Amino acid sequence: MKWVYIAAGIALFFKMLAMPNPVAEWSEISIVESVVKDSGVSNAVSGIIFRNRLYDTIFEVVVFTIAILGVGFLLANEKPTEKVYQFSDRPSIVLACLGATIAAIVSIELAIRGHLSPGGGFAAGVAGGTAIGLIAITSSSQWMEAVYHKWQAATWEKISVLVFILLAALTLMGWELPPGELGALVSGGVIPLLNILVAIKVALGSWTVILLFIRYRGLL
Repeated sequence: MKWVYIAAGIALFFKMLAMPNPVAEWSEISIVESVVKDSGVSNAVSGIIFRNRLYDTIFEVVVFTIAILGVGFLLANEKPTEKVYQFSDRPSIVLACLGATIAAIVSIELAIRGHLSPGGGFAAGVAGGTAIGLIAITSSSQWMEAVYHKWQAATWEKISVLVFILLAALTLMGWELPPGELGALVSGGVIPLLNILVAIKVALGSWTVILLFIRYRGLL
């Protein structure tokens, strides 16, 4: 049977060499220009995610939320790690803190200006989660959890999800904010707000997962 797979792989390889994918030609209208015009934002990707396929984006956020709940459920019956080993040498701590600072600044930039330049809520949330992860490998897990509970990160995460779903539902029903001037910071209607909400959701959700894995598995 493996010879069939090998023959199929060889045939597919020669097919890609002999029959390249055709390049679409758009002489009358540019899809990118059309998306930018309809959404009112310079970043066509943000326009597609938060307007053209907003219905899919809602469920992407919901799936991420369910994944976080699944991590908590999966580790609920495990025994917490007795001792968490972290970086102790000064150079590693300094580099981690520097990287966390840069990642946090990038996260804020991507969240605020994601509708104008490459970036957006999901990328901003990943950058924020990276900053939290870098702090976690150099700081006490007890301190991280104390800060997490002090600022009620879990509550803000849930609020961001609910507000996102509410704004997205209103947008799908036809309610929109003024589009503003194309290219301005305050433009694109509700898209910048959705970007920021997704960034908060992903960053705080990443924080939750990081704390759970450190508590039950130590540093991975």
